Amino acid sequence: PVTDGSRELHSLCAQLEFLLQFDLKEKRSFFGQRKDYWDFLCQGLARCRQEHEGIHFVTSLDKLKTPVGRGRAFLRYCLVHRQLAESLQLCLLDPESLCEWYYARSPFLSPKQREEILGSLYELDGVTFHLAL
Repeated sequence: PVTDGSRELHSLCAQLEFLLQFDLKEKRSFFGQRKDYWDFLCQGLARCRQEHEGIHFVTSLDKLKTPVGRGRAFLRYCLVHRQLAESLQLCLLDPESLCEWYYARSPFLSPKQREEILGSLYELDGVTFHLAL
């Protein structure tokens, strides 16, 4: 199993975060706080499901104050529960939402690249992650 001490884990999480932030449009909340991929994931999952367990878990953690911190916790939760590919796929279903959140260079806007990314993430479902949440 992959644990918190694994060098590969840190590399994987950094790459996932880079991918989710790449060509992300700058958006701000009503109070001026910069939105991040966490907000994109919340919006995408809210559109598809009643409530995602990972979103509920992360929002219940009082220590997390920033969208980036919440996004990182969500990625870890999804890795542990083998839900990352499915969760991201649900967020990528709506082309209008993708265009609202990402500029044209984002790999999420390319059907071929999106398929490759999701295929790789579904392969991660076969890996066991034992991470502190």
